This record gives sequence, C-alpha cells and structure tokens, in this order.
Amino acid sequence: MEARAIQRTVRQSPRKMRLVVDQIRGRAVPEAYAILRFSKKRAAVQIHKVLKSAVANAEQAAQRQNQPLDVDRLRVIHAVVNEGSTLKRFTSAAMGRATPVKKRTSHVEIRVAEGPAARQPKGQPTPGKVASGKGAADPGAAPRGKSEAKAKPAAKPRGKKKGSE
Repeated sequence: MEARAIQRTVRQSPRKMRLVVDQIRGRAVPEAYAILRFSKKRAAVQIHKVLKSAVANAEQAAQRQNQPLDVDRLRVIHAVVNEGSTLKRFTSAAMGRATPVKKRTSHVEIRVAEGPAARQPKGQPTPGKVASGKGAADPGAAPRGKSEAKAKPAAKPRGKKKGSE
C-alpha cells in the first residue's frame, strides 16, 4: 500500500528543508517521527505534518480497499523538497536606496509504502556487507598511486635562533 502527501508553498527555503528531509528518507515511519520530533530545525515541524498526512492517507486507502495496515511497517520511500514560487520584496538601504529580498518557498512531497525492504540512506553502509571495488582498502596490499608510494622526507632539525639564549 503506497500513499503520498504534498504540502505546497511552505514559507521556508528549500535548502533548509532538505537538511531535515535527508535525515528521514528511507527510514521506518516510527523512526522518522522520532527524528523529526527531536530535531531543533524549524523545518521538522512542517515535514512532520506532511509525514503524518501521508500515513493517514495510507490508512484511508487501506480502509477503502478493506485491507489490514500496520503503520509500524510503513517506510518513507520517497521524500523530496522542491522549490516553490519566490516572493520578491524590497528593504531599505543606505542613501535612500532599496535592496531586493527573496523570500523563498518550498513544496514538500513524501511517499510512504509498506514493506521491510528499504533502501539505506546515503552514507550509511549496509550491515554485514564487505567493502569491495576501487575504494576498498586491502590491509596486506602495497600502497597504490604516486602520492601514497612516496614517503615525505624527514623534517630538518631546527636550531636556535640567533640572538636568543
């Protein structure tokens, strides 16, 4: 069962909202609730509302189709913040001039779906997976590349400065 919720024209910049959305993408809904509840960011309040709405939409869709739904098994499968319309205002500046102010808005979209198969958030390794490929470090292998092969020469010992004793 998949459901989505969208909130448009949230009066906060998308760049600040994305910091919070990136933390909950791919997580279980109860875990996402906990992250949002204890976040100090103002964006967490708006994102919490959208997530709560997406979960309610999933419950309604399951009820309409007469299917059981366990809210604890729902996961955030898609969470994005897009840029909304920008409100252009002006503020006074020195010597009678005016400088523009851009008040940015955001569109938040969250999709939740049921199922244990979830993607790990970026930057977190999958538990039990062994690193392999180019970036993997082999403890017994010799160093590769020019920068790793050359050792830095030892620093010269410094003597006392003239005139100081």
